[in-house]
Amino acid sequence: MSTRTLARRAALAGVALTAVVALAACGGGHPTDGGHGRPAAGAASAGASAVDSADVLFAQMMIPHHQQAVRMSELAGSRAADPEVSRLAAQIRAAQAPEIATMTGWLTGWGRPVPSDGPAGGHLPGTDHGMPGMMSDADLARLEGATGGDFDRWFLTMMVAHHEGAVTMARQELADGRHAGARALAQQIVTSQQGEIDTMRKILARR
Repeated sequence: MSTRTLARRAALAGVALTAVVALAACGGGHPTDGGHGRPAAGAASAGASAVDSADVLFAQMMIPHHQQAVRMSELAGSRAADPEVSRLAAQIRAAQAPEIATMTGWLTGWGRPVPSDGPAGGHLPGTDHGMPGMMSDADLARLEGATGGDFDRWFLTMMVAHHEGAVTMARQELADGRHAGARALAQQIVTSQQGEIDTMRKILARR
């Protein structure tokens, strides 16, 4: 799969995500009190009344999205050749694992379903909606089978598309969400992952 194909798939999926969030909002969100909190595990104590449907969808979609990024980054420990790629992968793991715990705590506190760490496709239970930037089983198999320079190239190409999907979801939360903690996390994702996208593109340009 080419870099162009991966990027195009992320962009198209981002359009689909906008429709998903719009449908979720039309389905009736919960009233909000402004959502006091920040992206930390303690924010899970916020009740269901502090969130709307966009906040719930953001957490439910971002959890499996982050889980896949962590799995992809773990592969770099034994496969990457470029030390910069290894450092970047470690940075991604260190950032996203705690965010998974935070969002899991929110959903539990809100009394909403928590996605399981399931297949690479990352679909929400009871829906047919995928998440932008998610890699397929075939994509992951290609990454798992690569080593050295080939791994570095595929990891960077796939992770750029993956991060672009996360940024798309985070911006949707900023547009539609109400919970202060979820919105703060969304802004953090936009800032940090856009920075990582820029870094990865610079590494790719040198190859």
